[in-house]
Parts: sequence; structure tokens; C-alpha cells
Amino acid sequence: MFDILMYLFENYVHGEVELLVDEDELTQELTRAGFHQSAIIKALSWLEHLASLQESDQPYLCNHDQQSFRIYTQDEMEKLDVECRGFLLFLEQIKVLSVETREMVIDRVMELDEPVLILEDLKWVILMVLFNVPGNESAYEQMEDLIFEQPDGRFHS
Repeated sequence: MFDILMYLFENYVHGEVELLVDEDELTQELTRAGFHQSAIIKALSWLEHLASLQESDQPYLCNHDQQSFRIYTQDEMEKLDVECRGFLLFLEQIKVLSVETREMVIDRVMELDEPVLILEDLKWVILMVLFNVPGNESAYEQMEDLIFEQPDGRFHS
């Protein structure tokens, strides 16, 4: 599922290809690219949920205290190791993530099929969330700079 998300992000957001709006056409393209139907359905559902987070009435997205801190559940700690949780805190401290976008990232991470998320993959989830939330252009650019600091200059490994 994560490979499909990366494929879409790299080809449609950073690529020159126009985003296919028709879900059937997109599913067919992903099938031709070698992805399994069940993973395609999960990935498209993940993206739909990402888009809907901005419009939803999630209790963690309103009435927050900017001085609050995040306590992770056991499931979250199993999926996000110390390095990942530290990186989220770092991004919050340098104002790349707000409380709302941090919670969106955690929400999307918890829906991934991966039992444990590595830091490099977390960075891409963060970038996807920032890209999809209007008003975060500056944060998106900062996050992009953090991702592109690869010594070999590759976009994604």
C-alpha cells in the first residue's frame, strides 16, 4: 500500500503527469504498474480519508492548547519508534507541523499496513499531509528540503 502512495505522489505531485480523476482509470493504471487490486483499494481509501480529514469534525483537530504535549498510545508507540516520535516533536518545535497537522500525520500513519514505520517513510507521509492541507505551503517547502537532503541527490530510495 505504501508503495502505491509513493508511486502516486512521485508521479502526480512531483511529476509532469496530470492527475487522473476517474478512479477506474487510476485503478487500471496502478494495475498495469504491477500493484495488486487489494492494495490499490486500500491506498485509494487512505487518500480519500486524508482529503476528508480537513473537513471533518475530529475532536483532536479543534480546541487545542499550543502548550500541550502529545502522549502516544501503545499502538502508536509500536508503529512509530522513538526516532519517528522525536522527529515529529522536532517538526512541531520548528513550526513545520502544527498540532492539527501532527495529528493528521499520526492518523494517516496508523492506517498504513506497515507494522513499524521507518523515519524515511514517515517523512513522506508528512509531506503528503502537508501537501493536502491548504495554507501549509511554507511548511511543505521546509519538509521538502529535509527530504531532499539526500547525499546522493535521489528523490526517493
